[in-house]
Amino acid sequence: MHSQNWDNLRFVLAVADQGSVSAAARLLDVNHATVLRRVAAFEAQNGGPVFEKTPTGYRVLPERVHVIEAARDVENAVFSVNRLMQGAQSSMRGSVRISSTDSICQILLPPIIAKLQTESPDLKIELLSNNGHLDFTRMQADILVRPAMALPEGLHGEVATNLIFEACSTPDCDQKWLAMKGPLANSAPAKWMSENVDPKDITTGSDSFLVLRNMAVLGMGIAILPKFVNDAGSDLVLRSEKMPSLPVPIWVGSHADLRDVPRIRTVRQRIQSGLANQI
Repeated sequence: MHSQNWDNLRFVLAVADQGSVSAAARLLDVNHATVLRRVAAFEAQNGGPVFEKTPTGYRVLPERVHVIEAARDVENAVFSVNRLMQGAQSSMRGSVRISSTDSICQILLPPIIAKLQTESPDLKIELLSNNGHLDFTRMQADILVRPAMALPEGLHGEVATNLIFEACSTPDCDQKWLAMKGPLANSAPAKWMSENVDPKDITTGSDSFLVLRNMAVLGMGIAILPKFVNDAGSDLVLRSEKMPSLPVPIWVGSHADLRDVPRIRTVRQRIQSGLANQI
């Protein structure tokens, strides 16, 4: 496929996946006009419109659904080739993108990355702070570091250690619990809360454990926090009478096609050992 056609196809798929031009622009890190221009170019090259504009965004025309499905096959093939090409590289040079939660990125990973960068100056390590989930089939990151009961399908990795979650608050805090919002709502601590805390006792919340800690420090409620977050300079007290300690595995993984790339394997192993020593 001509490179220009493939570039345009990426923009079409982004709009199809996101449902809007603005969301596609954010995903691809370009402006709104660029997305519109690339979609229009694809439509001009391929015989007509792919989308219809609705009050809520862009919808794939029913007669063009097969075009989008074929485009996904092309995209998957291109990404598979890229992953296999990375797997053939043997040098410790190159970039390694690490995705993790904001709290792990802020507190646990920097010392590990700093030591790695000193020992391997030709490595370009990027730390991507994101409490959601990146798409590893599209190579948005090379390594995932995340507390979860299991790795997402298609990823290969190991458990570095167990992350301990605890209930914490100011000493005089009442019965109110701080809610876990956004991606945190799917976490193991949120599941425990839904099964053990009366919804009437759950108050305001956040999608970040760092923010939840700050809210708890202000006496706004009881927060369920990773132990390392509470240990990092807050005056919160442990509320073990409210909740037992909850262990959750911290996984360090990468896409199966990249697991044996030397630089990615080395960084993954160093992160595993570094986390085990810190927690």
